[in-house]
Amino acid sequence: METIINNIKINFQGALGDTINKVVFAIIVLVIGWIAIGWVLKILKKVLQHSKIDATLKPFIISLSSISLKVILIVSVINMAGEATSLVAVLGAASLAIGLAFQGALSNFAGGFLILTLRPFKVGDFVETLSHKGTVEAIHVFNTVLITIDNKVITIPNGQLSNASVINYTEKPTRRVDIAFGVGYDADIKLVAQVLESVISSHPLIHEDPAPFIKLAEHGDSALVFQTRSWCNTSDMWTVHYDLMTQVKLAFDENNISIPFPQMDVHFDKTQG
Repeated sequence: METIINNIKINFQGALGDTINKVVFAIIVLVIGWIAIGWVLKILKKVLQHSKIDATLKPFIISLSSISLKVILIVSVINMAGEATSLVAVLGAASLAIGLAFQGALSNFAGGFLILTLRPFKVGDFVETLSHKGTVEAIHVFNTVLITIDNKVITIPNGQLSNASVINYTEKPTRRVDIAFGVGYDADIKLVAQVLESVISSHPLIHEDPAPFIKLAEHGDSALVFQTRSWCNTSDMWTVHYDLMTQVKLAFDENNISIPFPQMDVHFDKTQG
């Protein structure tokens, strides 16, 4: 009986020691592997920086490589850790929890894949979506990063972004600049049209084809409203807009064309008491 007990004790101690050794070895492999993955990703980033791959794909490739390598490492470490029942139970529960937690992550991953496949925008485009406006800085596996005009960073989950409407302001090479100018009712409308045509046609960044559009569009409450439409390169749009606002005002002043402002005339009815 004593011999049997000693054998069981020896076997138990041997199994316990073997399990501890496997776990320690697995932890060492995990640490070394994690550091190695960091080196690999740094090398990959440098290679991609000097490659001709589309800038939109580069952040996605790096993110996907990072996740894939880390998943492979973790699975390998788990296999090295041994077959202890308690370890299997813990890993099973953890896998279930991770699976539930990553439902949103899988949706975002699928959204990122759709964005890169359908390409509603690319890195460098200026877009509006989900009440946000900004330049696309990067498209990652799970999210997309926008930089606003005032240099704020906006991170949007790809799952939401792939299901939302997106306005891409820079997809096309040309844009139309629409500006309305109001003048007083006493203005010579032919002179106003001539002045507007002169200013717009002389701007070096405005295209001749399509020809600029200049028409009296509205009889407003306090002004005659002329609608102007002119075309330019997308990158020049705001330069053209601000230039026209300034140059038209100066031209109106030179030609004594008034720009009215809302006002109210009050008339008193004087009656004899």
